[in-house]
Amino acid sequence: MMIQLRHSFFQVFTIMTLWITLLATIFFGDLPIQMSYLWNIVGIAFIVAVLFGMMYNMLWNYFTLKPVWNIVISSTFNIAGSMAMVWLFSVDMFQFIAPWFPGMWLLSIVLHVIAFYFYARIDSRKKAEELNNILK
Repeated sequence: MMIQLRHSFFQVFTIMTLWITLLATIFFGDLPIQMSYLWNIVGIAFIVAVLFGMMYNMLWNYFTLKPVWNIVISSTFNIAGSMAMVWLFSVDMFQFIAPWFPGMWLLSIVLHVIAFYFYARIDSRKKAEELNNILK
């Protein structure tokens, strides 16, 4: 489990670092950036790697919590991590979107519920097909 989580963390961290660097190159263009801002990019990639490389994997594959708790925990950490990433990217942007935090959290819960039901439906259909194939 730890090897898989570590592999997933570094895979997401690397891809996210490259993705943010590409976006910064496209949108900032020839604007000079401070070297300290590179640590903000590393921080953003670290947060994404912890959230999607480790937390989601552990929460949905290894922990045995009820789906309601998985959805609440996922939504809360997802919004908190997103807000931290926005703050690292731009403090002005963070101050602009901060008042909408409760609405974003509620929307995140609704979207996680929808995603959970679609995933559960597809997963149960696959397992039913596997069982039918075994019986043939």
